[in-house]
Amino acid sequence: MREIIGMMPITPVPRTPQFVLGVINLRGRVIPIVDLRLKFDMARAEQTDETCIIVVEAGGIQMGIVVDKVSEVLDINADEIEDVPSFGDEVNTDYILGVGKSSDRVKLLLDIDKVLSNDEVEATRSAADTGDGEVVGQPESVDGATEAPAAGEAETTLSQAVA
Repeated sequence: MREIIGMMPITPVPRTPQFVLGVINLRGRVIPIVDLRLKFDMARAEQTDETCIIVVEAGGIQMGIVVDKVSEVLDINADEIEDVPSFGDEVNTDYILGVGKSSDRVKLLLDIDKVLSNDEVEATRSAADTGDGEVVGQPESVDGATEAPAAGEAETTLSQAVA
């Protein structure tokens, strides 16, 4: 995770996957914005004052992930992470890095590099490349650690690497 920013106007980009909402101008750099709810076939949530964007690097590109809210930012030690339990052959868990234990709670750790397929990363990269520069506004940044909760009914944590 690079930073957490408040919501800002998103410029739609035609002919991108449904979960790619468009692009924003992040301090002069056009980055694509992805809605994880739509990526995981969940209903899109109404935007609130707590809705924000987590800026990450995935598949070699910087992108924003829209989340319902960030309730905490924490470091989870490697010894507090267990392997992903088996949910059977019908459930694809390739994008889950592990299950973190923190304060008697369980947090699913998403491997952000595996959340999007290669084709989806390319579509997201295309959205950034075709952004027309009409997006405006500067976000407020918030410093954070390497994990942050993501959108969804279950508490989920994004992770790029765990020490």
